[in-house]
Amino acid sequence: MPDAPPATQPGPAIETTGLTKTFGGTHAVRDLDLRVATGEIFGFLGPNGAGKTTTIRLLLDLQHPTAGSARLLGFDAHRDCLAVHRLVGYLPGELSLIGRMRVRDQLVWVARARNLPDTGRAHDLADRFDLDLNRRIEDLSKGNRQKIGILLAFMHQPELLILDEPTSGLDPLMKDQFEQLLRETAASGRTVFLSSHELDEVQRVADRVGLIKDGRLIREDTMENLRAKAPKTVEVWFHGPVDPSVFNIDGVHNVTTRGSLVTLEATGPIGPIVEAAALLHPIDLVTHEASLDQLFLEFYRDAGSDDHAP
Repeated sequence: MPDAPPATQPGPAIETTGLTKTFGGTHAVRDLDLRVATGEIFGFLGPNGAGKTTTIRLLLDLQHPTAGSARLLGFDAHRDCLAVHRLVGYLPGELSLIGRMRVRDQLVWVARARNLPDTGRAHDLADRFDLDLNRRIEDLSKGNRQKIGILLAFMHQPELLILDEPTSGLDPLMKDQFEQLLRETAASGRTVFLSSHELDEVQRVADRVGLIKDGRLIREDTMENLRAKAPKTVEVWFHGPVDPSVFNIDGVHNVTTRGSLVTLEATGPIGPIVEAAALLHPIDLVTHEASLDQLFLEFYRDAGSDDHAP
């Protein structure tokens, strides 16, 4: 009989306090205070080099922090690293596999290392992701190798998944399957920490997101709140040129005119905009969905230099 995994402890799935890592004089991660609730999908966003992978390596005790601490599932990331590794599924951004092995043998090898009784869960996932278990790993495409990484991370049904750029190389159909797998994981009460620079991927599945820049957490919020705060674009057509000052309304920004067209950005309800436009008898009014890409770019721009406090 395989040993039972350690029981998770009360509290958040991930909690860091002042987590810091320096290399020489460079801060890869600085004063990171992060809290990820059990059962949520947390998106960890940032450009390459922002500190995402270093944060993950600190969480998994693959690197030791310069200062601060981290707890996963109630366990200290360093002192209780063996318990943490038994409860966590990890997909690294740079996946190393044994090329001469067949996929099936790689799964068996990892199952034995994890003291799993069988690879049934991995086989189910292989069917789902259309992965041939009899192929040699060295003969597989990048996308199919990435599927192996997904199988290895999920095969022991861990309480916490830590995934670093997990859909790299996957085609759109497989990305859809992966996103559904994440939703099923969260629905079962388990937790997903999803690190990525792909906003589209994260916003479709995440409950909350954290934005990291130069090793600092510069923003943390729910996707619902971020969507509500993201500016909508409103276009209003009139019979001729109008005075744009009528749209000097709270929450309205960047009002521009081009002939009989007025374009503006709005946060919050558009009722006051419609009322102001109605006084000038508009021909048409169109709103465009908020652009989270633009909102996140503004967050990064507003964050300024590395010395800016979050």
